[in-house]
Amino acid sequence: MITHFITLQWKSFWRSASMSSGLFMKLFMGFWALWFIVMMGSGGVGAFFLIEEKLNLDPLVVINELMVYWIVMDLIFRYALQKMPVINIKPLLILPFNKRKIVSFAFGKTIFSFFNIIHAFFFIPFSVVLVQQDYPIANVLLWNIGLIALIYSSNFLNIILNKKDNLIFIIGGVLALCIGLQYFGYFDITKYTAPFFEGLYNIPFLVLIPISLLVFLVIISFRSFVKDLYLDAGLATKAKNVETENLEWLNRFGKTATFLKNDIKLIKRNKRARSTVIVSVLFLFYGLLFFTGAVETYEGPVWRIFAAIFVTGGFLLSFGQFVPSWDSSYYPLMMSQNIRYKEYLSSKWWLMVIATLISTVLASGYLYYGWDVYLAIIVGAIYNIGVNSHVVLWAGAYVKTPIDLTSNKKAFGDKQAFNAKTLLLSLPKMALPMILYAIGHYAYSPYAGYAVVAVAGVAGFAFKNAVFSKIEKIYRTEKYKTIWAYKQKK
Repeated sequence: MITHFITLQWKSFWRSASMSSGLFMKLFMGFWALWFIVMMGSGGVGAFFLIEEKLNLDPLVVINELMVYWIVMDLIFRYALQKMPVINIKPLLILPFNKRKIVSFAFGKTIFSFFNIIHAFFFIPFSVVLVQQDYPIANVLLWNIGLIALIYSSNFLNIILNKKDNLIFIIGGVLALCIGLQYFGYFDITKYTAPFFEGLYNIPFLVLIPISLLVFLVIISFRSFVKDLYLDAGLATKAKNVETENLEWLNRFGKTATFLKNDIKLIKRNKRARSTVIVSVLFLFYGLLFFTGAVETYEGPVWRIFAAIFVTGGFLLSFGQFVPSWDSSYYPLMMSQNIRYKEYLSSKWWLMVIATLISTVLASGYLYYGWDVYLAIIVGAIYNIGVNSHVVLWAGAYVKTPIDLTSNKKAFGDKQAFNAKTLLLSLPKMALPMILYAIGHYAYSPYAGYAVVAVAGVAGFAFKNAVFSKIEKIYRTEKYKTIWAYKQKK
């Protein structure tokens, strides 16, 4: 039976209408997966000697102190990015398969998920070094078994929490609070969690706790899936009453306000759209890798502007990449109405601009690291508003990805959004500001580099109308191709 499921998946991939783009995307993602594997592997080996030689501490003790953050961050990233198995179950329900077999196959696929396997490329090299440094092999093995059980517990907990948005926000908030309190020396949660992870190494029977937790979560999630495995039950689109919102304060934007209101309501009511907000919040913390000196490789001056683009452009990059796909379910109907493309695109532009400004204000916490850091963030915001907002809309004309708002795919889950044109158009988003900054920085001074990037952003804003006219023409050219793509059923 399992072999038959694997055969169906294989045929589904090769017979798909989007096979060429899917194959290209898998190769593209495979490259980055290989990069992550190499980084994790080298990190696993290097972490031991870095902690021992630079910090003069026991590497195992330090890793155990940080494990609580590792586990919680893993859960948050899974929630934002990992695709749920329910997407793969739907086509099988109309076939004469046992429901338990279907769920078992779906869960089996999650076991080999990249989000589970990637951890091994850090902990296995780290454990090999531990054994080579005369740590007892039996203790190291038990410690690894405990960590594997916790990582897979996170996998099945993510499945259970998939429909619990409030809980994941609370978890993320508590994590941020704990990091802040520990950083400023008020409260150190690792003093209470590290003994447990130390116990996995020192006390053999303690490993039964994470194993028991894993078994419990597997049973709960399995029963939940089997119970809801009906087209007219757990997988059906659930209707619920919502309050009518006028959002009258948006009326100042004129005709554009209608589209702005629809987008804001979409983000508030739909989980898939809300996940882009989660991603943009996570991007706010991305700058910590660059501005704190935590990673030596990122200490170069050019990397500051790279980080600033991400910190202020999280929503722009995650939500904007799927314009106009967010409206794919009713796009053909919308195109049959008397709607100007300029008004439609302006609403998306204003939404990304507002989100960028909010991100810039929230990123003011980076003032703690100096005015130069926050200046880079402000310059990044100017470039995102003036240039990247237009590039994202331009690239959207070539995105032929219909989005099923009732599905649980994640913020970066669609392979058709990537093609040669969109990949080429992604270069101005990241590479161009770094090049502009490097020209100003190395020719004159860091402030000259910031000025060059800021001028590019201001110029993009100044020529907004001309740029929008060009983008509008492209959307008109691609209009019927887009409508045809949105009508395709995979």
